[in-house]
Amino acid sequence: MCLAIPGKIVELSASDPHRALVDVVGVRRGVDISLVEPDGIAPGDWVLIHVGFAMSKIREDEAQDQLRMLTALGEAEAAMQEAQGYSSDDADPQPEERPSP
Repeated sequence: MCLAIPGKIVELSASDPHRALVDVVGVRRGVDISLVEPDGIAPGDWVLIHVGFAMSKIREDEAQDQLRMLTALGEAEAAMQEAQGYSSDDADPQPEERPSP
């Protein structure tokens, strides 16, 4: 099943004009925004995301409706799993801690 998940643009990448940090159901991930750039994209905008690509820009009320529908259909967990699979290049600027040997 194809699943498009609403996410809110948190910030545009300074190093790559085709990427943005997006909050998807509480998970922040980097996504490709090249498909929605012609619509004008800015922090605070909502987009529908599929496999790490912002597919279309949507209104906030549409995003909230979509999130409610995913929850009602029992697809919220699938949405979370997909969001966690996105590239996290821009999501965590801190280096990963490694256990001591």
